[in-house]
Amino acid sequence: MEGLPERITLDPGICHGKPCIRGLRYPVETLLELLAGGMTIEEILADYEDLEREDILAALSYAARLTHVKRMERIAA
Repeated sequence: MEGLPERITLDPGICHGKPCIRGLRYPVETLLELLAGGMTIEEILADYEDLEREDILAALSYAARLTHVKRMERIAA
């Protein structure tokens, strides 16, 4: 996905190395949680002025890539 490496950064010194937006202290997981909680992209942008629409779209793209698996199997308990 174009722009993903520039938007999603991994730095051990920022948020304990979690994937973040452009080296800022906004973990991808936080943006996903806001969206899952019902906030719109516009609401997030209004609350976090240093974020850009492309940042949120990159977070969604990153999450989608993490779900690409060849196969899932249930493990017996």
